[in-house]
Amino acid sequence: MKVLALGGAGAMGAAAVRTAAGLPGVREIVVADRDSAAAEDLVRTLPGAEVRAIRVDITDRAALYDALREADVVLNTVGPYYRFGLAVLRAAIETGTHYLDICDDWEPTMQMLEYDADARAAGVCAIVGIGASPGVSNLLAARAARQLDHVEDVYTAWPVDVPGAGNPDDAQLTGPSGAPTAAAVHWMQQISGTVAVVRSGQLVQESPLRPVPLSLPGGRAGTAYTVGHPEPVTLHWTLAPAGRAANLMVVTPGTAAFLDILRTDIDSGTLTNESAAAELAAPSLRRGLRSMVRSRRFAAPGTLPPFFAAASGRKDGVALTVLAHLDGGLIDNMAEATGIPLALGLSQLIDGSVLRPGVHPPEAILDLDRFFDDLAEHSCRVVIEQS
Repeated sequence: MKVLALGGAGAMGAAAVRTAAGLPGVREIVVADRDSAAAEDLVRTLPGAEVRAIRVDITDRAALYDALREADVVLNTVGPYYRFGLAVLRAAIETGTHYLDICDDWEPTMQMLEYDADARAAGVCAIVGIGASPGVSNLLAARAARQLDHVEDVYTAWPVDVPGAGNPDDAQLTGPSGAPTAAAVHWMQQISGTVAVVRSGQLVQESPLRPVPLSLPGGRAGTAYTVGHPEPVTLHWTLAPAGRAANLMVVTPGTAAFLDILRTDIDSGTLTNESAAAELAAPSLRRGLRSMVRSRRFAAPGTLPPFFAAASGRKDGVALTVLAHLDGGLIDNMAEATGIPLALGLSQLIDGSVLRPGVHPPEAILDLDRFFDDLAEHSCRVVIEQS
């Protein structure tokens, strides 16, 4: 297959390209980025692969469609997805191009799933949200839920500033120009306004940064905080939890308090997503002092794992909680933790294992066992515990 990597010169796109270049069945990879110099630089690091670079700005409709028409499948790593995701998926469907992305915004995820009938009619297989979170997180949740006869609650969680969260210098809050990255702007979108969660088996919206105390297998316990993400949206459909489902941040009280200050100011109109993201990278003294006072309201993460999914319910009539988490250093590098799963999803599409038309979240279409076997080859294995 000929693969188009949109945003392929970015950190996450480059990680996906490097992994995809070694996959059987990949005939050529076209690294498409608005930063043509960065795309060329990446191509030069892969001299043994059929890889070339082109300049594409996805806001240029003609250029986007021309690039898609030449490809069999597109890896879309251009964010934030609440701005750009729908347009690229729509273009892929209209050009008959199979599609995978790392969409981590819940609002466009809901809208993308509504394109299912159009994708089926076009014969296009689209897998949305196959990165770290969402992606690996969804699959961990599905793996945990597989141990249950009845699913009550499902939580997915990722780390911010706790052990296992990686190097703070790799947080990707600012780009080379010093401007906030799409990832940072996305984060501000997801800590403000309302976010999707499941309550009493129903998908609802509520304010983010709500505390969720957890007691997990292995004696792990602590409090994490809700944040907007696609996992509750798709797990509501695929696992049908009868109780609660939410995506959580494992975060220290001081950082949670600072995020809450930013949330308050975004919701009041004092900050935009962009200015809040800039504040996140370089906090002002005033907001820093406000957060120090507010931090008393927030509980600590305790001994919670940094990245996990937990499902509770019943097995053979007995209450059971199942924890699925990762053993390995992959999650320490968020670019690789996101880009490598995207390429592993591509591998199942390329060999025809999941080439089913429609728009799918990863847990609805990917082979769980194969995915985690492939992930283990990148020194990251799944661990299942229950109590």
